[in-house]
Amino acid sequence: MRTWTYLLFLLLATTAGAPLLAQEHEPPPSPNGERLREIKAQKAAYLTAKLALTPQQAERFWPVYNEYDEAQDALRRSRFENMRNANRQGSALTDEEARNALKKGLDLRQQEVDLERRYTDKFITHIGAVKTLELHKAERDFQKEVLRRVKERMEDRPPPPP
Repeated sequence: MRTWTYLLFLLLATTAGAPLLAQEHEPPPSPNGERLREIKAQKAAYLTAKLALTPQQAERFWPVYNEYDEAQDALRRSRFENMRNANRQGSALTDEEARNALKKGLDLRQQEVDLERRYTDKFITHIGAVKTLELHKAERDFQKEVLRRVKERMEDRPPPPP
């Protein structure tokens, strides 16, 4: 379950819900490395199927995509850590410290946009513009599927004891 919670955070961080999630005071639990690798493998299989890449396209695409995914994860972790630190201190922050935390959060979000822009150009070079659009849709669809599974698992859990 801890892995799903972490994955849920990562997935939500890419959506408009990220500012809401960043208000949480506790970090997501550390994922089980094996489970995270399994989810990433499922994502790779899902994207491969949805994009219908030729072997030549796949050979060029996957190293670039994996590089992008790692950089994106690092930026999300930095943004989450920044907000978590600010939220921990809460009202103990000075106005200047709060401004700096907000600015850093915006800077990290801008870095995410800049990263996406750079890699979109690389993806277009390797798989074309149409498949790059399909990639973005497939990523969103995969996120929705994972969220649906998380929701189902949460609903199947027994209620916590009083």
